[in-house]
Amino acid sequence: MRIGELAERSGLSASRLRFYESAGLIGPADRGANGYRAFPAETLTRLELITGAQRAGFTLDEIRSLLPGCGGPASDGGHAPQIAAALRRKVGEIEALQQRLETSKTRLLAIIDSLENGPQDLGCAANTRRVLAGIRRTDIEETAAKEAAE
Repeated sequence: MRIGELAERSGLSASRLRFYESAGLIGPADRGANGYRAFPAETLTRLELITGAQRAGFTLDEIRSLLPGCGGPASDGGHAPQIAAALRRKVGEIEALQQRLETSKTRLLAIIDSLENGPQDLGCAANTRRVLAGIRRTDIEETAAKEAAE
């Protein structure tokens, strides 16, 4: 299939397909006598794997290491345990990111609450200093708790 058809069917741009080809994520296209790229039909399935893995948070280097024909575990007949381990690592990374985001969200909500429900008789500058002092105290307490846990 020509690059235009592959682009249309995959939802990816032709330039993205050329990039994936040059990066070795998809096999090199055969060239017709007219110079047009001709990709095999299975390239579409491979592109679905690549885009699905990207949506799941994998980098192109990580994807490359998992794809058959790119030196990944599936290159020598498929090794589900190695792929499962990579997926577990990615889940761990996502969980760590979720925890960091939850911590950030909690801190931001506390700052908003402090700003909105603080003393009404303080001016803007004094209220800002009060909130910043609270943030610094929280940072110090969190650092001390982390050090104590280690």
